[in-house]
Amino acid sequence: MKTQSKLYVYITISAILLIMIAVWSLNTGVYDFGGKSAFEILGKVIKGDPTISLSDTYVVWDVRAARIIMAILIGSMLAVSGTGLQGLFKNPLATGDLIGLTSGATLLAAIAIVLGGHFKEYLPEAVQFSLVGIAAFIGSFLSMLLVYRISTSGGKTNVVMMLLSGVAITAIGFSITGFLIYISKDDQLRDLTFWNLGSLAAATWTKNIILTVVLIISYFILLPKGKALNAMMLGEKDAQHLGINVERLKKQIIIITALMVGSCVAFSGTIGFVGLIVPYILRLSFKSNYAFILPLSAICGSILLLTADTFSRSIVEPSELPIGILTALMGGPIFIAILVKFKKSL
Repeated sequence: MKTQSKLYVYITISAILLIMIAVWSLNTGVYDFGGKSAFEILGKVIKGDPTISLSDTYVVWDVRAARIIMAILIGSMLAVSGTGLQGLFKNPLATGDLIGLTSGATLLAAIAIVLGGHFKEYLPEAVQFSLVGIAAFIGSFLSMLLVYRISTSGGKTNVVMMLLSGVAITAIGFSITGFLIYISKDDQLRDLTFWNLGSLAAATWTKNIILTVVLIISYFILLPKGKALNAMMLGEKDAQHLGINVERLKKQIIIITALMVGSCVAFSGTIGFVGLIVPYILRLSFKSNYAFILPLSAICGSILLLTADTFSRSIVEPSELPIGILTALMGGPIFIAILVKFKKSL
């Protein structure tokens, strides 16, 4: 009970910090509200105040608020997916990138951008509008299925085989993507570059509703798995002796991770290192106690991505810096720190 109370305290403090950053993010931007704060305008928009201009409503509600919510949702899911995979593989470097999910999503998104013009007109209008996002989502799932089929034999999944097949699929995916970049036209190259670097500029409330549904389903299954992941740290045989259905746990984490990563990449492009940075920082305080790390990573991932996104659109105003550049800048040193720590333990 004492441990549970401590967890609630940490979650409450993190949630308060997230709210403070959200208010700061809402008030950050070049648009002038005529001396009023964006938070004040948002309150009037929610109340349905008819005196608020359409431009004020659009900037506060459809641009900033939608973007803040998307940053919270995507940051949370990327962090939890990374935490879940690291617990499953017992490897602090395991993320969706490592098992080929991001590579698969990037490949099909590149195909949609470069070659989509040849078959787009034959697709339904709703699909045409979101072709790149749908392609990225399918690519992530196809990568997951391929990795799972290669690494599973006799109903059992070999974790090392999964990591190696993920590396191989990543190499193949990026080589084909490289060829598509080579043959792309100037406008397609710009789209590909911006998409690969990640951005939340295309945030809408419709996308946020879809992401919320994915988050609720995923967290309902994944967040209670903290104790099971703690047992997995002892080894698969010991976890089975403790009553953990290891093969079922593997399937659930892999499928849910693919669902979360595929959804995030589909709507925001490639945003790397969130699933690496957050678990690493939390492990410094809570070791490898996944009963703490999993729920806390859900909030801390939101804090990280929302902070990075706010900086990305304020550093070079009125333009915006692709958010993937900032997360990579933060993640690179942490990646090196993990490697150095691993080297010392050898």
